[in-house]
Amino acid sequence: MKIVVDSNIVFSAILNTQSNIGQLIINGSQFFNFYTVGLLKNEILEHKTKILKITGFNDLQFSEIFELICNKIHFVDEILLSNNEINKAFDLVSDIDEDDALFVALNNHLTAYLWTGDKKLINGLHKKHYSHLITTDDIFKIFLEKSLKKQLKRK
Repeated sequence: MKIVVDSNIVFSAILNTQSNIGQLIINGSQFFNFYTVGLLKNEILEHKTKILKITGFNDLQFSEIFELICNKIHFVDEILLSNNEINKAFDLVSDIDEDDALFVALNNHLTAYLWTGDKKLINGLHKKHYSHLITTDDIFKIFLEKSLKKQLKRK
């Protein structure tokens, strides 16, 4: 299953690797293919000082966690998205949050599910009948089902 993760999901995973989101990114990659836009790495690094302050990580800890999370996600260069895909995504999110357009464009490009914790984005896209969304709860349920099946096959 292809899942596009947005900024708030990746930041949440980095801020707390033990959270459901962190564990889904780290351990869920055996069942899910996570994707995001290439620019997100730069965005995370731009906020490194703030992340260090919030988490209390030192530079080495941040680097290890950043690498751990990033290695579980496929970063797609925005150049691969057509102008048409980007324009359609901007039309969808223009009255919600234009900063999410690239995530929506990538989601449409991959025919994936967008995983976001942004309630404003979720509600705005639902109002427009955009159904390619998935919640943390939904992913967690699928993860548990797949994990259980995998364990039962081993027995």
